[in-house]
Amino acid sequence: MRETLRTVARVLLGLAMTGAGTLHLTTQREAFRAQVPSWFPIGEDLTVVGSGVVEILLGVAFVVLPRRRRLVGALLAAWFVVVLPGNVAQYVEGVSAFGLDTDAKRLVRLFFQPLLLVWALWAGDVLRLSRGGRAPRRVP
Repeated sequence: MRETLRTVARVLLGLAMTGAGTLHLTTQREAFRAQVPSWFPIGEDLTVVGSGVVEILLGVAFVVLPRRRRLVGALLAAWFVVVLPGNVAQYVEGVSAFGLDTDAKRLVRLFFQPLLLVWALWAGDVLRLSRGGRAPRRVP
């Protein structure tokens, strides 16, 4: 049962990342541009397009490469760390986007980033603890 839940969580997060990345490149591109921190040294549009492509690639890989789930889960967790400064900047700079139009809403959003990170690690089977000092079992 646990493996089924882990698989469902992996596929759902992969689909969500693919969807978010697609929105970076299409209908929500302007909103994502507003979230690029003012101090970021790369242009807003290039940042949004690049991050969208990364999110699509990670999302698709998480869904279609189950044998690489640990690697992709770890990369996805790292991605959530990499984009955290942008989320903090949105709060600090008071930028409204995606309905986050108050400091309280922007602050609450910050608490979801660690949850996404843990979701990626758990769904990718990165957090599996070894049993009895042995290495975690490898699932094909």
